[in-house]
Amino acid sequence: MITYFTNPEVTLSAKLLEVLFMLMGVITAYVGVKNLLDKENKARIGTAVFWLSLAIVLAFGRFLPNKVNGALVLLMCLPAILRQVKPGKNEPVDPAYSEKMSQKLGNKIFIPSLSIGVFALIFAIFTKLGALVGVGVGVVFAILFLMAMNRDNKVKTFFDDSARMLSLIGPISMLPMLLGSLGAIFTKAGVGQVISEYVGYIIPEGNINVGIIVFALAMPLFTMIMGNAFAAITVITVGIGAPFVLALGANPTIVGMLALTCGYCGTLCTPMAANFNIVPVALLEMKDRFGVIKRQWLPAIIILVFQIVYMLLFK
Repeated sequence: MITYFTNPEVTLSAKLLEVLFMLMGVITAYVGVKNLLDKENKARIGTAVFWLSLAIVLAFGRFLPNKVNGALVLLMCLPAILRQVKPGKNEPVDPAYSEKMSQKLGNKIFIPSLSIGVFALIFAIFTKLGALVGVGVGVVFAILFLMAMNRDNKVKTFFDDSARMLSLIGPISMLPMLLGSLGAIFTKAGVGQVISEYVGYIIPEGNINVGIIVFALAMPLFTMIMGNAFAAITVITVGIGAPFVLALGANPTIVGMLALTCGYCGTLCTPMAANFNIVPVALLEMKDRFGVIKRQWLPAIIILVFQIVYMLLFK
């Protein structure tokens, strides 16, 4: 570990990201220990195993052998499969206190949330550290801002609130990470090449317009399967975009950008995109598990049609 952080060949951005992952591991470990000590949680052992396994992967995954990481992921999945990951006891926030602080802070309450996006943009545009480091810095700024605005906000407050949110979300919280890695696995396994062979029977040779339509439609469909447009675009670009669209002279900037947006249309329509469509249901305690998706599918279709027409016109 020390060798990694002292290695001059490793960029500062990579080192800072690793520090952020370690902080995430500390928070996740706190969730695990908190649930382990919670005697009111009937599944406290399984809950602790899940969160502590995830904490080790987040904090030290880079420095552990691949087989150890794989074993930890499998161990993490067992209590989730057996439904032994449950939210523990959480102290509710006093509504009167919330109302009081809402009136005191007013619109300032939006500053912490907005600062995360602002710092991401600043770091992406004006530094070489990247947007992800900017997100981390934005979170730290948000915490410091909230502590300055209200002295009731201690370090433990943020740990407890993080534990409450993660406990409510449960195992779904790890889905974006697993789906993100799935794209790399599919590409390595040659899924893109297999798709390319089958699509070759559908698209007339040299017809860029049909290629664009198939490329654009494949993106949301594959995103719905994988739950992640960034994972889908790697596989679909290798299988369809490169041989049937880009190879025929299409502008890679325009086509790539719009294809990714097409993928986002699939994100709106799938429970696999848990962080967008399932997490809000859990946090808002909605009765309809698929309520968010039901309200998004029509706008998704409209946006998809627009993106396809736009791509055909300006390819």
